[in-house]
Amino acid sequence: MESGKLPFVSVVIPVRNEHKYIRACLESILRQDYPRDRHEVLLAVGPSEDDTEEIIREYEGKYEYIHMLANPRGTISCGLNIGIKAAKGEYIVRMDAHSKFAENYISKCVEYLLKTGVENVGGPMVAGGKGPFQKAVALAYHSPFALGGGRQHIKGYEGYSDTVFLGAFRKSTAEKVGLFDEALILNEDDDFNFRISEAGGRVFITSEIRSIYYPRDTYMGLIKQYFGYGFWKVAVIKKHHRPARLSHLVPMMFVLFLVFGGLFSCFNKRIRKCYAGVFGLYAALDAGASFKLKAEDTPDGLMLRFRLMLIHFLLHVSYGCGFIAGIFRFRRFQGEREKACERGQSVDKPV
Repeated sequence: MESGKLPFVSVVIPVRNEHKYIRACLESILRQDYPRDRHEVLLAVGPSEDDTEEIIREYEGKYEYIHMLANPRGTISCGLNIGIKAAKGEYIVRMDAHSKFAENYISKCVEYLLKTGVENVGGPMVAGGKGPFQKAVALAYHSPFALGGGRQHIKGYEGYSDTVFLGAFRKSTAEKVGLFDEALILNEDDDFNFRISEAGGRVFITSEIRSIYYPRDTYMGLIKQYFGYGFWKVAVIKKHHRPARLSHLVPMMFVLFLVFGGLFSCFNKRIRKCYAGVFGLYAALDAGASFKLKAEDTPDGLMLRFRLMLIHFLLHVSYGCGFIAGIFRFRRFQGEREKACERGQSVDKPV
């Protein structure tokens, strides 16, 4: 297709405190093979404590198609909506500051939107790491034992899915389903894709759309992230009155087992043996999942495998604790949202 006939694309990136990653992200966008006169880059920047804004201003000054937008609330969903509303493009390509993108990323997004006719397309979440800890977390992202084997985490998968990493869609599709829900601090993409499906649309994943995502690089950062995922997953479930899948419930049940099993085992020898047996089975499954990795996937050797075992455990416990906290916090989530909307009140935060 000739350059002049290509659809205009708006790349939207919510950003906050991304000193470590924003340059690499922007450099990968500058290398895109999609014509520069046929796309714009909109960075919705939340209040940052580092030099993220200064770095983006540097690029904005050099390249006329890169623009920085203010995102005072700083959340992902608010940033996405600010970018979508300001977008000049017929198509929205969502990108993430924690990622680097293949040179044909935008081109492939547009190609698959056009040839599949679906409402949202994207590639699998292929994780990478720069240090030993981040490499172990990246491996966990592709471990069915860690995350339940969702299609968006399968590197070579191509086909329909219930959700997708990042995504690209028509601006009209986002407007039709109501943009991103600004009451959701996390899991806004699950909610967005669910509403697409409810409206009769489809979500498609292809490994032709390639990027590398860099996960959290500290233990505390990872724990906070997955506590948040579990916490906000409950809000999405409550909002749509949908049953939780077994993969959502298993971490919660594991945490409850750890707490109450450990407590009751202090008073009963039989319970203590059962507790030790179940925990031993978990450790064996964890070790099996961690040590069956191919040698080329573990350049740091034995320590990486042991680190991966610990990360599996932290992911499960963090998500499970977040899910339990979410059950208490969002027990009346949808009803309170509806009442607030009727009164004309803001739902920027869970009410």
